[in-house]
Amino acid sequence: MAERSTAAVDVADNSGEELLTAKADEATADGTAEAQDSTDATSQDTDGRTSRSESSLPTPDLHSGHKLARRYRLEECVTRLDGFSSWRAVDEKLRRAVGVHVLPADHPRARSVLAAARSAALLGDPRFVQVLDAVEEDDLVYVVHEWLPDATELTSLLAAGPMEAHDAYQLVSQISQAMAAAHREGLAHLRLTPGAVLRSSTGQYRIRGLAVNAALRGITSDGPQRADTEAIGALLYAALTQRWPYETDAYGLSGLPKGVGLIAPDQVRAGVHRGLSELAMRALVNDGATASRQEQPCTTPDELAKAVSAMPRIRPPEPVFTAPPEYQRTTYQQGTYRRPPGSPGTAVTAPVPVPPPPLQSRTGKALKWAVSALLIAALGLGSWQLAEKFLDQNNDSGTDTTQTTPSPDNKLPAPAKPLRIDSASEFMPSGSGISQKNAHKAADGDTGTAWITPRYVGYANFGNYTNRRDGSGIVVDLGSVQNIRGVKIEMFRGGQKAEVLAAASDATAPSSLTDFPQRLTKLESVGSELKQTLDQPVRSRFVLVRITELPSDGTSDGYRGGISEISVLG
Repeated sequence: MAERSTAAVDVADNSGEELLTAKADEATADGTAEAQDSTDATSQDTDGRTSRSESSLPTPDLHSGHKLARRYRLEECVTRLDGFSSWRAVDEKLRRAVGVHVLPADHPRARSVLAAARSAALLGDPRFVQVLDAVEEDDLVYVVHEWLPDATELTSLLAAGPMEAHDAYQLVSQISQAMAAAHREGLAHLRLTPGAVLRSSTGQYRIRGLAVNAALRGITSDGPQRADTEAIGALLYAALTQRWPYETDAYGLSGLPKGVGLIAPDQVRAGVHRGLSELAMRALVNDGATASRQEQPCTTPDELAKAVSAMPRIRPPEPVFTAPPEYQRTTYQQGTYRRPPGSPGTAVTAPVPVPPPPLQSRTGKALKWAVSALLIAALGLGSWQLAEKFLDQNNDSGTDTTQTTPSPDNKLPAPAKPLRIDSASEFMPSGSGISQKNAHKAADGDTGTAWITPRYVGYANFGNYTNRRDGSGIVVDLGSVQNIRGVKIEMFRGGQKAEVLAAASDATAPSSLTDFPQRLTKLESVGSELKQTLDQPVRSRFVLVRITELPSDGTSDGYRGGISEISVLG
């Protein structure tokens, strides 16, 4: 059963003029949070958008275990509202988790929900949570959509605190570009709240409920582009300040103080990026604030996306490196051997005197120098004769006797050492993560901890599940492009079929198998350790340790594997 947490109450409009009487529903494994209205209410926004609550309508009498189309098995109800219900379900045909909205076929909004779902499905943009099916059958209308258990809802991200400037920049950039693409196809969201935005483990933002969430609740608008643009502005405002930009509290965030009106984010919280603060105000269409900055308001997602692109790019913060301890050089002196004074943790050793050589007589010294001179003369004569003979041979054969001085660049390479790993995430190109919260254990410097797969039954290739057709594993981020000279992987258990790949040097957020074209090791069954030194360094920021087959867990039909520690050498 997925963990649950209370969700924020839903508001009737993005302008914050009225707050519907509501109570919080529960959040599911993919971060779904829906507010359930407790009264029958109708509210009208300033831009003409209408929201109707019809809680008196009966919801379909469904239960856990019920199957739709002999395929979608309902598991857990996450919302009952306005005559429809939303469920976490399992697609038994493709063996994957899905989400399902169900409402009676005679529901007054059934036609509009079907039309919205089919239009959203035709968009096919991966930045949106995809509609997989929209069907009317057995007096029911149901919409099936993707389920993303590994993604984190923006509501949860904001509960932890305001975002860094780079994260907020990525949020408004990705969301505005996605909504601009949707509006070009005639689709609007109209309910773009923090609960409708998800961030994947690779940092990509996904928008769920395009057109469908508004249709389910009967929300319409005379100015859909402006409504969605203001909603994006509100999301950016909340990301910068951890405050909702209206006087009402919403989505777990406190509203602005009563009577002060809409003030810029950099006046609410110190240290807010000035450019992003102005961008939020332009999207919220506050004429007084934008006029003072001589900036035109953004009234469409496309205008907002262009304004974001025109800003100087905000780079991520530099990683903090711990300075290595100062190297203590051991020094040698004539007659003594000593360590540098004041070395921490070492006792100072008194100099050990070296006894002087024994006295020699004058006759002995003279004899020694005479013998040395004779040896030097003999060696010099022999060397000259050999050189003369060699030159004569070369002159006879016409060979060039020019000598080549070794280049100082032809030095032996320094031994490879582990590179710093900035973060680790689970490789799941087909969604449905295994144990994403434990991915960091594969790169925490402790071989006693590990990222471990669940137990799969019947098939070594992750139970032969469709969403595991490319296997799984761990992607480590080195923080910047590095010269990779080798890898050392401690496997949780021997007998796993694995390989190590690297992304292209210009990759920013690789997520699919094709994003890792550089091969560091071949795909083969490995023991408890996978180690490889490269002949030539490979430049990359992201390294994938990919597992395609698991070893037996000691039972007749069970398979399980994992990774204990990843070291990338440079």
